[in-house]
Amino acid sequence: MTIRTSIVPTPSLAGFTLPINAVAGALLGYLVGTAKGNPVLGAAAGAVFAALLALVILRFAPKRSLGRLAGAVITGVVGLALAGIAGLVFGALVGLVLSWLAYWLHTGDYRSNVPVYATSGDVLWSNTFRLICGLIFFFLIAPIAVVIPLSFNAENFFTFTPAMLALDPDGYSLKHYQDFMTNPDWLRPLKNSFIIAPFATIISVSLGTLAAIGLSQSHVPGRRAIMAILISPMIVPLIISATGMFFFYSGLGVFLEDTLHFSKDLSGYIKVILAHAVLGIPFVIITVTATLVGFDRSLTRAAANMGAGPVRTFFKVQMPLILPGVISGGLFAFITSFDEVVVVLFVGSAVQKTLPWQMFTGLREQISPTILAVATILVVISILLLTTLELLRRRSERLRGMSPS
Repeated sequence: MTIRTSIVPTPSLAGFTLPINAVAGALLGYLVGTAKGNPVLGAAAGAVFAALLALVILRFAPKRSLGRLAGAVITGVVGLALAGIAGLVFGALVGLVLSWLAYWLHTGDYRSNVPVYATSGDVLWSNTFRLICGLIFFFLIAPIAVVIPLSFNAENFFTFTPAMLALDPDGYSLKHYQDFMTNPDWLRPLKNSFIIAPFATIISVSLGTLAAIGLSQSHVPGRRAIMAILISPMIVPLIISATGMFFFYSGLGVFLEDTLHFSKDLSGYIKVILAHAVLGIPFVIITVTATLVGFDRSLTRAAANMGAGPVRTFFKVQMPLILPGVISGGLFAFITSFDEVVVVLFVGSAVQKTLPWQMFTGLREQISPTILAVATILVVISILLLTTLELLRRRSERLRGMSPS
């Protein structure tokens, strides 16, 4: 029996690889030329340089790793000559991209994700779709990528200084982080955020998990309508929810202060915690409900036949299996409470000022680069939480006998 293999022919160097590399170089050169005040010259120089770079590395460096290194070195040296240390770093990155593109095109790797029988139009659409996804990802990440280096600015500016662009160590400083860690105007909101968010998360997880388990039962009447009502806080515009909570919790505050004789500060904390718990419950319901889809109901029936009560069955049998979903919902609820600013503006007072509220106030009243340091810390916390969510998702799939994808 003869097995046929499909060999992708090597694309034309002069008719395919070099022109596309030239187009990519022209786009990058246009950006550099715009920064230098001459976009046309930048585009022309970029096109010529990218085509020559692709020709050199493909002719004299057939080994891909060596060619990419050579491309980074060549482009880095050109950047160093034009713009110093910053040009060296930017040029090396551009060289890595252009050399990767040259090998990707010339070796036929651009067809690796499509069937062998795909037409040229199919290949073009597949790679165009990947390019569109990459651009969307870039536009989502670009603002964060700008904020993080700006938080290390040695000056009290929201822009990159000449020293920063030149990668001068004197242009970078941790003074904004120091201000955040020592300024009472920031420490008090940080403390409030770590008081409010955990309590709101505990309430959200407790009530959301019970609601999800109850609504997963097929005999519950009107469960679709109940589910729609319970997840409405994440659908209704936040300003509308905040307005309704203002009127509801103002009455609750009067009851707590006049009838139960709570202090105004304690009453304010209770109102904000309950309001944030309402916002977090939908996330817990959705994640726990998704986890319960793969739950084997025969396990609870077997536990009941063995004499276990409902509470023991829940904690010993059901809870360990749905725990990844519960923790995921709790993390979402924590993030929602920690980052929320609209509801706390309506429900809370100055005593309950949270970190996002302080950031909003700082942007409106006094523009301080310390906000960039706080934003960077929040980004790092979010990345850690999202990484935890992904690990929990993979664990949940393994427990349900699925292959993590």
